[in-house]
Amino acid sequence: MSAVLETQPTPSLITYDTHPDRYVHWKLSFDGQVATLSMDVDEDKGLKPGYKLKLNSYDLGVDIELADALNRLRFEHPEVKCVVVTSARERMFCSGANIYMLGSSTHAWKVNFCKFTNETRNGIEDSSRHEGLKALAAVNGTVAGGGYELALACDEILMIDDRSSTVSLPELPLLGVLPGTGGLTRVTDKRKVRRDLADVFCTTSEGVRADRAKQWRLVDHIAKPQAFKDAVAARAAALAAQSTRVGGKGITLNPLKRTIDAGGYHYDNADVKIDREQRTATITVFAPRTGVASGIEAIHAAGDKWWPLAMARELDDAILMLRTNDLEIGTWIFNTRGDADKVLAADAALKTNESDWFALQVIGFLRRTLARLDVSSRTLFAVIDKGSCFAGTLLELALAADRSYMLDLPDDEAGAPVIALSHMNFGAYPMVSRETRIAARFCGETQPVEAARAHIGEKLDARGGSALGLVTFTPDDLDWDEEVRIAIEERASLSPDALTGMEANLRFSGKETMETRIFGRLSAWQNWIFSRPNAVGEHGALKVYGSGAKAKFNWDRV
Repeated sequence: MSAVLETQPTPSLITYDTHPDRYVHWKLSFDGQVATLSMDVDEDKGLKPGYKLKLNSYDLGVDIELADALNRLRFEHPEVKCVVVTSARERMFCSGANIYMLGSSTHAWKVNFCKFTNETRNGIEDSSRHEGLKALAAVNGTVAGGGYELALACDEILMIDDRSSTVSLPELPLLGVLPGTGGLTRVTDKRKVRRDLADVFCTTSEGVRADRAKQWRLVDHIAKPQAFKDAVAARAAALAAQSTRVGGKGITLNPLKRTIDAGGYHYDNADVKIDREQRTATITVFAPRTGVASGIEAIHAAGDKWWPLAMARELDDAILMLRTNDLEIGTWIFNTRGDADKVLAADAALKTNESDWFALQVIGFLRRTLARLDVSSRTLFAVIDKGSCFAGTLLELALAADRSYMLDLPDDEAGAPVIALSHMNFGAYPMVSRETRIAARFCGETQPVEAARAHIGEKLDARGGSALGLVTFTPDDLDWDEEVRIAIEERASLSPDALTGMEANLRFSGKETMETRIFGRLSAWQNWIFSRPNAVGEHGALKVYGSGAKAKFNWDRV
């Protein structure tokens, strides 16, 4: 999804759009209901200089291509019911994240890299769970670290039994860090590997061969080299038979139209204005400017220009651009503009057509995009003022926010902002906790959620929204400017590290899931380990790997 740039970005700016014509690390092929994604990393095409991507190791550029390929399978190839993830290399599936890339990267780069990788892996599981796109890891050689974590994200793992290929999570013994993209968590939570066996596995740098891997539940199936190809075909067919995808004519994902300048990122349906002095980004999302197609034929004809998808793609891109390129911008302020009735009409079309493959994929794209907000290490404020249209799907932005401010205009009923709930707020877009944002808002209590549900479709002013607990503060027009300004300035003055910890804790109430544990452990454990001298100090394991020197550890347990 290449961007149209009216103003050229700086050379160091990272963008997340690409196209199969520009892939240098993945090959995508099709055979009826089965697609094959073959990893063939060009070691000389790293995203940044200073390292070679040897042994099918990956960096952010490799994962950007993978994420794009998955979206194209979702939208452009609805006939595909199972994707086989494998390697184009003999005897080497994937050696994981490139160690020299990690060793030379900043702390923030490492953590954000792990986060995006997590989201991509989670997306594979999300598509299987919600949309019926199954995934088979055809591990045709040695697999280690992040390569195994990619396999773990698939529905099944089939490993070649050639008596030499191994599977391992060697991060702890070799690098002094953790399997940071969900390895530890998926081994126990998803594959139900016994704790003692997982302990051995995660501290054994040489890994285990196929027979033991199957015995320990690290893989599902094994096959001898001469039978491997047929075994892959059989398992892919079996997974395709389980799929609920109904097929249809695909929708082309055309290039995004995005302008980058010193003031931010600008799209048709979203706009990001950055105030570097205040360290804020104001993200404005626009309602449909014209009527939204509601009949299924018209929806398909609109394709990627259909507002729910067009808006979601642009918002998703904006989130990723800000997270990667603007680390010092710690507060994101959400605005909306336009006609709330048009947003509600779009929601009605999504709800009415949710059994259609395309509408289902659009809901999935929105779900995964909104989930990025929940795990972003940024303060999220929603400002609901005159001209706002926080309705239905766009109300999710306010429900995702750490706080919301809604202007109260009791003497100007016609000009007062309103919010509105739709059916899409009650199950279409669960967080990674599997809870709706409105349920998480009330910490799992059902009564306030049901009270809100009774007002679906109603236009609620500040007092109505406050009475239902849907907004935080409702200043009137006399206090509005000052109260919002002070809140933003106070927030920007606080420790970003402490805010990251607080926000991550408060956003996910109640029960945990595998995904919340993955992101929680990344935020806490791996974030901490990545800053410790045992990993990244001058003599840390990650720094000296490959140099012939031995890591020197501080033996104090902290």
